[in-house]
Amino acid sequence: MKIRFFTIPNLLTLANLLCGTGAAAAVLAYGDLRLAFWLLVAAALFDFFDGFVARLLGQSAPIGIQLDSLADMVSSGVTPAFIMLTLARQSHPTLLPIGNPDIWAWIVLALTACSALRLAKFNIDDTQHAEFCGLPTPAAGLFCASLGLLHADGVFSPGYEAILLVSLVTAGLLISPVRMFSLKFHGFGWSGNQLRYIFLTLSLLLIILLGAYAIAPIVVLYVVISFVRWLLLRRQPAANGR
Repeated sequence: MKIRFFTIPNLLTLANLLCGTGAAAAVLAYGDLRLAFWLLVAAALFDFFDGFVARLLGQSAPIGIQLDSLADMVSSGVTPAFIMLTLARQSHPTLLPIGNPDIWAWIVLALTACSALRLAKFNIDDTQHAEFCGLPTPAAGLFCASLGLLHADGVFSPGYEAILLVSLVTAGLLISPVRMFSLKFHGFGWSGNQLRYIFLTLSLLLIILLGAYAIAPIVVLYVVISFVRWLLLRRQPAANGR
């Protein structure tokens, strides 16, 4: 089987990987959480467009699927954990006498482990074409990166315990059974796309009001809407069976 490495979609995926690697270097080598944030935003954009371009050009291939997961593992699984680890190590316990903070800070690596599980499941789960099972890794990665930006700009600095708790909750959401809606549109009509249009409108308003700081609220909004939708869908079979 002939494998083409350097197709346009694969180059976009590699750009995702390189941005994620650069963000990791920015955090580990320079402690630059602001640069890491923007690199992960670029990685997320490349991650969105590689699949779109592959379908547009008819260049979808098995290697692209595997390469996409490997790139996401770095940009959305490993690097966000480094960001949260840096935030934890720059904070100090204030509520709980939990001993050596450097040891407990490594709890944030649950993000990396759960990202790997999330991506592996996505690759073999045929039910995730129209929606997702669990929080998508790019959303989790951007959420962590946005916390780094808020801290770097002095807008909001979550406490030590909050960082650990947020990391564990985010990791849990990655492998949760909650069905989360996809932003893949079915045409451009209102029917069937209502939730997507509402979410994008609210997201645009948040971006207008908050700029780059809107990423964290947007991810929270996405999780809340998805969770409510999931609960309502779970109640439908019971209601129809009465």
